[in-house]
Amino acid sequence: MLQFFRADPDHFDLVFVANATAALKLVAEGLCHHGQDRRLHYGYHADAHTSLVGIRELASAGSRCFVEDAEVEEWLSQGVPIPRNGLCDDRGQVVGLFAFPAQSNMNGRRLPLDWPGRLRASALKAEREVYSLLDAAAYVATAQLDLGDHANAPDFTALSYYKIFGFPDLGALIVRKASGHVLLRRPFFGGGTVDMVINGADDAWHAMKQGALHEALEDGTPAFHSTAALHCALDVHERLYGSMRNVSQHCSHLAAHLYSRLASLAHGNGKTVCTIYRGKTADYNNPKTQGPTIAFNLQTSNGIWIGKSDFEKLATINGIQLRTGGVCNPGGIASYLDLSPREMRENFAEGLRCGNGFDEMNGKPTGIIRVSFGAMSCMRDVEALMRFMSIFVDKTSKQSTRSKDRNLLSESKHFGTSTSTREMIAGSEELCDSTACHNTMKVAAVAEVNESSQEATTYLVQVATVTSPCPVAGCSMAFASSQELWEHFEVHKICSRGRWSLRRIRKIEHFGKA
Repeated sequence: MLQFFRADPDHFDLVFVANATAALKLVAEGLCHHGQDRRLHYGYHADAHTSLVGIRELASAGSRCFVEDAEVEEWLSQGVPIPRNGLCDDRGQVVGLFAFPAQSNMNGRRLPLDWPGRLRASALKAEREVYSLLDAAAYVATAQLDLGDHANAPDFTALSYYKIFGFPDLGALIVRKASGHVLLRRPFFGGGTVDMVINGADDAWHAMKQGALHEALEDGTPAFHSTAALHCALDVHERLYGSMRNVSQHCSHLAAHLYSRLASLAHGNGKTVCTIYRGKTADYNNPKTQGPTIAFNLQTSNGIWIGKSDFEKLATINGIQLRTGGVCNPGGIASYLDLSPREMRENFAEGLRCGNGFDEMNGKPTGIIRVSFGAMSCMRDVEALMRFMSIFVDKTSKQSTRSKDRNLLSESKHFGTSTSTREMIAGSEELCDSTACHNTMKVAAVAEVNESSQEATTYLVQVATVTSPCPVAGCSMAFASSQELWEHFEVHKICSRGRWSLRRIRKIEHFGKA
């Protein structure tokens, strides 16, 4: 298993765990109890996965989030302690942990892999115990993790095998043996990790296994079915793809091609269809700086955000698998969507929860659409996605009355905390002919405040109480609920010839005849 990552067994050990999160937790719990009266101080990069961020709750000596790569570079070059969030000044009582992802799980940006070696060679390491933790879960799926240089490798590397092979569902923690001792004082021990245990209130005692490191860290019965399947997965992967280098080149080519085509998509009025969230130094033609992942959102020709939930539902109907939402990357979402801590707290107070379908709040998206490529992806997948994307492109340049009314509503204040602009559309002439839709029509008073005079002007706008418009360009239908809207999405299923079926809508006299 170590050979796949070019890790020398003389310098590394591999601990099987349930998944990458379990590997991260194992490191955190070990360092929290490393030595008597020792406290953990934690530094982590803003691009970190949620599970990596969660370690900060165990850092009793404080934590710091490095917002930019430049902050990490400055810290490493200066060789001084991480100075934020209550760091204990007594260096002998603090053990440090610096963690970062090899690849952002949000947009695929790849971070510098020389940081662990530079940390080990810095003045900071000479003054205090500071260890490095690399989250390689997203990276190893399409890139060769090379731990051949043990002197500059991370102390701890977490990964998931299923992200490489699809099966088995198994994770691993690769431990640099020179640093492994810090994990052996964790308070919990399980079956198979001890040589002897004595029960009793006064005589309680146990002895951890002193052999291979993994023997003292793998609690309970090993997942022997999964480890057996892992050998098969390695063999099949090698026969199919040859090497991770081949996988990397293949996936990078697909991602670069898709990125170029998405970036060039434009409506008839010249406005960009996709807002792509790419790192400042990322280059889709350079696998060292960018993985085969693209994060984006869509807008209509009038600047209205297309809901990620509707997009995902339409994609699923058309046989396209992707991910939407916050994708377990809070720092990346906040940074690229320009969401301040105050805005995120306000969104939470107004009802936003992970995966609950609140796609836009206060004029900003709450998450992203993410497309990722793997070893089995091919150019046909790119072409299928681009055919699907075409249904969101409005080739006309004239702004419709419906869109103008939607803009008016998007600027007005929401009625209730859970109503989004996506769920309102003005003008009964644009609604479907179903009785259900007409029964929900009401006259609502929308107050617009004139900033210069502070006088409220009231407009009577005829809106549906809870109306969900179809996000497909050229489709003027809207429905009384998201469920009805999603049932309507079936008419937008792309046929085998690659031509989308908006023409079918014009044959529909009312909802339910599709």
